[in-house]
Amino acid sequence: MCCGSRRCWRPIWARTNRTRCDVLQVRELHVRYGNVRAVQGVSIEVRSGEIVVLIGANGAGKTSMLNAIAGIVRPAAGFISFQGEIITGLPAHRVIDRGIVQVPEGRLIFTGLTVRENLRLGAYRVKERGDPAQAMEQALHNFAELRPRLDEPASALSGGQQQMLAIARGLMARPRLLLLDEPSLGLAPRAVQAVFRLVRTLRGEGITVLLVEQNVRQALQIADRGYVLEGGTVILSGTGRALLAHDLLVSSYLGITQHGKGQS
Repeated sequence: MCCGSRRCWRPIWARTNRTRCDVLQVRELHVRYGNVRAVQGVSIEVRSGEIVVLIGANGAGKTSMLNAIAGIVRPAAGFISFQGEIITGLPAHRVIDRGIVQVPEGRLIFTGLTVRENLRLGAYRVKERGDPAQAMEQALHNFAELRPRLDEPASALSGGQQQMLAIARGLMARPRLLLLDEPSLGLAPRAVQAVFRLVRTLRGEGITVLLVEQNVRQALQIADRGYVLEGGTVILSGTGRALLAHDLLVSSYLGITQHGKGQS
């Protein structure tokens, strides 16, 4: 099934036969910070209803990719399209208007505000497109632990609950594509499991997810496809299952030798 009622867009650099549209296409993207080349000619695609994960060490260019897609940084070169529209270089608020929402690394919730106030901030760009109260009810559907704490300060929440609040706040904007940057970072094992269960649930509810995650094994277990970045370039891509079995991932990211022993 194609994405929405709009006609599938196929630029000349992406003419392939597919059964469904790519929600997101990134081609030959370059991101620079002064003389630092954070992303160098990266091309990825995310199809409707997928979970796609970006894997790589710190400094590989993963967050810079998300920031460019979200309109937080302006690419030096390349193309980004979303649902058939070129969005390269659009400011962040215009990207949100089109249905792309980023949940940044480190949560970045407002600890001096209540849980309810944090959630309301997530809906500030969609007030003209619907009822914020209804958006809050929909956002809280998967966050039962937040409902009884709506009027408590966000600072009173645990790390896992704060991460759930950050994701729920992003959902207040009713995204079609959710960009998640290291959602399991710094969380206890039980909270990590809850985050990955939530990502699967969101995919089941029709939200497409582009995920940056250093918890490689669990990310690939829920991912449809993945890309491995190194030095700002893609060095490997494939299905989640194929990447889990790939020698490079096994030895470099999963900490397992060919003999099945953990690396020191």
